Amino acid sequence: MTDAPRPVALRSGSLADFLAGAEVDPAVAALRPDYRVLLLAVDGMEPGASDEHSGRMLARAEAVARDLLADTPVEDVAHVAAWREAYRSFGAKPQRTRNSLEALVRRAATGLPRVNRLTDVYNAVSVIHQVPLGGEDLPAYAGPPRLVRASGSEVFDTVAGGVDVDEHPEPGEVVWHDAVGVTCRRWNWRQCRRTQLTPHTTSTVFILDALAPLSDEALVAAGDELAGHLARLGPDVGVATRLIAGSTGGQDHS
Repeated sequence: MTDAPRPVALRSGSLADFLAGAEVDPAVAALRPDYRVLLLAVDGMEPGASDEHSGRMLARAEAVARDLLADTPVEDVAHVAAWREAYRSFGAKPQRTRNSLEALVRRAATGLPRVNRLTDVYNAVSVIHQVPLGGEDLPAYAGPPRLVRASGSEVFDTVAGGVDVDEHPEPGEVVWHDAVGVTCRRWNWRQCRRTQLTPHTTSTVFILDALAPLSDEALVAAGDELAGHLARLGPDVGVATRLIAGSTGGQDHS
């Protein structure tokens, strides 16, 4: 019997080495040649409750959302609309399964939840910079993240009706996965339970997704602001980043 892949051991390796194994499959690049992803691997953070700084960040995000939606329906906000079209391209219905940016902007307009200082900050950066942004527990990963079009046999662990269940993505659906299973369905819709952040998370991988009209410069600016806020969460925070352009078949973007 083959042993199951072991979770990532950050202290025995490096954050940059982890990110070096990340891939965007050419089939995804063919679907949306304008796709880019910025990955941040972060270690050394100290868990903590929502604080004054994270509260100010959320208030700033809420103000951005209110301004955005003052005279524009959420579905017509530029990057939200781009992601709606991307969902349609692989058969998802965006009115039923909203991309993470749209879901967060809708919530921000009426008030974002205060969860903890890590979650608060990355939710705020997502809204402020208008970029889908997912955060996951890095040590729970079995190998690096890979973005592919699903075969339909992959396992996605989630909760349905209050019960733990294993689901499967639709064939052709765009998913993030590692050596164990799907970590996020429909590109940036819903994360699995295995890699979700907890109140004790100290090491995280962040995934920032971009489509036109969001520029590389705007994507990097979002990552830079996120990294700056995360550096506050401990005296020895380490950050590694990698920008991958889907149009180059998963290679680093220059």
